[in-house]
Amino acid sequence: MNEIVQVVKVGIADMNVVKAPNVIRTSGLGSCVGVVIFDHMKEVAGLAHVMLPDSSLARAENINVAKYADTAIEALIHLVVQAGGRKGVLKAKMAGGAQMFQFQSTSANTDMMRIGPRNVEAVKQQLQRFHIPIIAEDVGGNSGRTIEFNPKTGLLLIRTVSQGVKEI
Repeated sequence: MNEIVQVVKVGIADMNVVKAPNVIRTSGLGSCVGVVIFDHMKEVAGLAHVMLPDSSLARAENINVAKYADTAIEALIHLVVQAGGRKGVLKAKMAGGAQMFQFQSTSANTDMMRIGPRNVEAVKQQLQRFHIPIIAEDVGGNSGRTIEFNPKTGLLLIRTVSQGVKEI
């Protein structure tokens, strides 16, 4: 019997969870980081499309938790566990964090503009905080990516602009 596979799309500054046979996808990863947290045995996975490293940059009082690395990872873990994942065995894969623009300046502003590398570092810090190992990553560079995760196989498919497709 053929199962119908649904592709659950995650937007920018968004997150969601899927169970096999469904897959989860996000596109438009430039400086943003797509982080997948999953329980391979339970075939459940969550994906967050993180835009910025730190919610202290937020101006609003009620922030979008999916937008920031420091709030998205904790919320995503909660969603995966709610869907049947087990906290002690969760693993992560991530992609994105490109440096999309080149800067000539060496001023303090340059660090503020290094959003991609700062997003990658912030996501890694949060995963470490919750003791979730990163088992594969495709980060940095200067090209945009689309990623798709299959919780049944545990593979993250990465389409990189002008570089083709790879699986990690």
